[in-house]
Amino acid sequence: MFGRKKKFYLTTTLPYVNADPHIGFALEIIQADVIARFRKKQGYEVFFNTGTDEHGLKILRKAQEEQIDPKKYCDIYAEKNKKLKSALNLSYTNFIRTTDEHHIRAAQEFWSRCADSGDIYKKAYKIKYCVGCELEKTESELENGRCPIHPDRQLEEIEEENYFFRYSKYQNKLLELYKKNANFVIPQSRQNEITEFTKNGLKDFSISRLKEKMSWGIEVPNDRNHVMYVWFDALVNYISALGWPDDPKFKEFWPGTQFAGKDNLRQQSSMWQAMLLSAGLPLSKQIFIHGFITANGQKMSKSLGNVIDPLELVSKYGTDAVRYYLLREVSPTEDGDFSYGKFEAKYNSDLASGIGNLVSRVFGIALKTENFDFLLPNVFSNKELKKSLSEAEKKYLTALNEFRFNDALSAIWEVISTCDKYINEEKLWETKKIAVLQDLLLALLRIKELLFPFMPETSERIEKSLSEKKAEALFPRLNK
Repeated sequence: MFGRKKKFYLTTTLPYVNADPHIGFALEIIQADVIARFRKKQGYEVFFNTGTDEHGLKILRKAQEEQIDPKKYCDIYAEKNKKLKSALNLSYTNFIRTTDEHHIRAAQEFWSRCADSGDIYKKAYKIKYCVGCELEKTESELENGRCPIHPDRQLEEIEEENYFFRYSKYQNKLLELYKKNANFVIPQSRQNEITEFTKNGLKDFSISRLKEKMSWGIEVPNDRNHVMYVWFDALVNYISALGWPDDPKFKEFWPGTQFAGKDNLRQQSSMWQAMLLSAGLPLSKQIFIHGFITANGQKMSKSLGNVIDPLELVSKYGTDAVRYYLLREVSPTEDGDFSYGKFEAKYNSDLASGIGNLVSRVFGIALKTENFDFLLPNVFSNKELKKSLSEAEKKYLTALNEFRFNDALSAIWEVISTCDKYINEEKLWETKKIAVLQDLLLALLRIKELLFPFMPETSERIEKSLSEKKAEALFPRLNK
């Protein structure tokens, strides 16, 4: 009998539906897509989750500004986010909305389990609150009295009676988690950061809002006067997406790997883990944290008019060009920068003059060579090319297992450079040596396999060129 496929679960965060999709989230979901495709190639059955976060004060206010029912507002923006699937060629298998009926029931069940553990209580409190983060802020977190992530927003003071979660109860268990799992959070700098945050002491946090003041949320079980705080509700999506608590799919796929931006470090690697402990559920498998993207060295903002729309980029340059730039040129773990000048320079150097030119040259020469048979041998005649591919594949696998997308792509481009060198040394355009052509076509077969998780369309077009024996211009050069 055949064994069952290994399971692999990964999920992005859920972007708030208070704005159009932006390039920062495009980076996150493309990174996750690479890992999903990579694991599928390795034989895993992959469950890849994304979706939209649709409750909270930010959403309510946006809907009120547009004079529209909050659910209808969410419907509009959920559809906008779904457009990323075709635009970015994403392979996700599930799109969850936190307004889905199943998610609402799961969030309420999760609340009840935490309450049964004695970890939910009610008290009056007063805090400074950043609506942009949907988080309370302590004085030590502020810069010039404002949230450093949303310095253009005035902090609000909230004073009311809410339900609280006993976050402080789980300080030692979380420290034990980080100590025992050195790679629980990647990169190491973020693991160190959350460890230090936890060592400094955890404060219980509010997990509800008075319904009369903030009505747009999931109702608290057994208390119609309160709705759940948006973070408590939204984090549950990682398991409600798997059908928790009733669907056996949950036990098959959980725990999973989570992708998030650095502004989500606390929520993903600490708050959510404490909540899972309280509910008696297995902790996440791993958290990958990426940085922010700036535009020409500046933080993106509508007021500066420098927000980069990923849909517009794709429309102008193509899906794989956008995927390539974000994966190769933006650091997977630190802040990165985008500019049209840098983008077009990399497009011309790496895509048009790199992989595009290699495919065009090899196929162009092969198709003009008399008696050339596209039936290829299984081995390389050139030892240097064989060695280059072997070394690149090792670097590629190591890099992808460590979420170093840029280094994995660098390994592929090293092979492309070796192929170009081979063509030039052999003066293939003059000699048209059969053995050299066969080597290069064998290399292209392997290159297109390595490229697939990163640039699936390009990989498929190389495959088509091989099967149909025709040259194709993959990346026409951009004219200045």
